[in-house]
Amino acid sequence: MSNDRPRSSSVVALLADIPSTGHLGDARAQRFTLDGDDLAAQSSDFLDFTGRQLTQGRKIVALYPKWHSSRAERAIRFARGSFQSDHIAAVPVDLAPLTLSLLADQLAYLAPYLPSGLVTALADELPNHMLAGGWLKSVSNLSTIPISVKQHMGSYAPNTTFLAFCAPAKRVGRVKRNNPSPNIPARPVEPIQMLIARPEGQDITAFNERFTPALRPVSAGALPEQPLGAKYWGARKYIEFVAFSAHPEALTHAVRALRPTACTWCREPVIGVHCKFCGAANQPPVGKPPTRNADVPPPPTKTTGEHVRPTWIAQDRRAESAPPAQEPPWPDGGHARPTGAFDPPPHHPAPDDGSRTQG
Repeated sequence: MSNDRPRSSSVVALLADIPSTGHLGDARAQRFTLDGDDLAAQSSDFLDFTGRQLTQGRKIVALYPKWHSSRAERAIRFARGSFQSDHIAAVPVDLAPLTLSLLADQLAYLAPYLPSGLVTALADELPNHMLAGGWLKSVSNLSTIPISVKQHMGSYAPNTTFLAFCAPAKRVGRVKRNNPSPNIPARPVEPIQMLIARPEGQDITAFNERFTPALRPVSAGALPEQPLGAKYWGARKYIEFVAFSAHPEALTHAVRALRPTACTWCREPVIGVHCKFCGAANQPPVGKPPTRNADVPPPPTKTTGEHVRPTWIAQDRRAESAPPAQEPPWPDGGHARPTGAFDPPPHHPAPDDGSRTQG
């Protein structure tokens, strides 16, 4: 009879004005725009949703953009205090709106099959398997991704194009010689799908002619501009994109990349130091996770001397464990070889050239 707790179930909520991409069909995170004049009005819909889910025994994974967080953080604190429950996890995500929308729906798709703790951990892992960013003419007002003074000044030069990435790493690069390939930090596993969002009327010709061929996606879907896109990119003219793997096991690979431990307090699987639900401190595992289905290397062969330990360096274990014996002096004042010592390797003394001092 097992004493393990049953696997917890969760639902995913996105607390921001970030519409769904519709890429995963009916698998969508519950959206809350948090509109209203005060905290009660902003949080009322989220509180009703939270109360229903807690009554049914589900935990809530509440995502929100880290760069647009004030209302979301207040609503989550209000809900945790109102229901006196730590089954509501606050998960800030530092991604662009289009990427965050796709991430929220991916988590909603996986939530019925995974423990709640793993769902929260995947919010940090899944962006490592994407390529997401923006195609910009200026980065002078970009505050969500670090830029250099040179890049800031280069924004005022004519005919300048920048590629700014928010996943898998934050970086900004200037597209030189109309070739964006050197700017791309990584590629998702093929086949690659891509989603693109842009303001109405924004020219996409250069993007399709230069950047899209560099990724070679099997499909590219066009979407309306995200309401918070201009705030994230600090510009009115931009093209936002997210590329991800369309391989059938792409999401499974992301889950297998995790190395969770059980929270010391609530026993949820956690990645990192603090549990997203109860806030307890944990000790993350040391080292890298083992490679799945890795081939075990064969034992070294002994056909050559390369893999054979020389016999003269194998000391007698009894000699190692025994206390050092008092050695009788030799007539010339030296010491005798201790009993049981190993035989040293052959040594040929250098010819006497008369330079050594005679005893």
